[in-house]
Amino acid sequence: MKKLFLLTFLTVLSFTAVKAQEGFNLGAFIGLPVADGSDYATFSAGLDVNYLFGINEKFSVGPATGYSHSFGDTYYGLDYDDTQFIPIAGAGRFNINEMFTVGLDLGYAVGINDGNDGGFYYRPMFGYNINDKIQVNASYRGVRSSYDSGYYDGYYYYNRSVDWNFGILSVGASFNLN
Repeated sequence: MKKLFLLTFLTVLSFTAVKAQEGFNLGAFIGLPVADGSDYATFSAGLDVNYLFGINEKFSVGPATGYSHSFGDTYYGLDYDDTQFIPIAGAGRFNINEMFTVGLDLGYAVGINDGNDGGFYYRPMFGYNINDKIQVNASYRGVRSSYDSGYYDGYYYYNRSVDWNFGILSVGASFNLN
């Protein structure tokens, strides 16, 4: 059923027209959590929003934000809550040719759910321009964070530094609304 929905979605997208790189872009994605994210979540979905300014024919930059929602999992008998982020980033896109684009978003992802402090956000992406208005893309979304964790066992206080990387392998589509 999921494959049928995705195929139908991509088919409908291919019949519309838009410019995929410059101006206001709105996108949606689905993905699978990886790295530390795979321990806590099973599936991810979200939205991407950016406004790109053309520097020249090949390169565009601008602000980017969005929303990412990863659905919680049961891991070693523990039920984990959903994980949500709102990235606040800068986006850069390089048009390899009329059909292919590579890009990178860098910034900070604000953690929305309880106990989620967020962290450094990065998103390398690869896009295929269906037409002037629609782009399908694949990306890795990562949120890296470090924090100190401590506990007391009754005799000693233990302190350790924890490095955490919540990753999502995603596919999606972006629509230029100009």
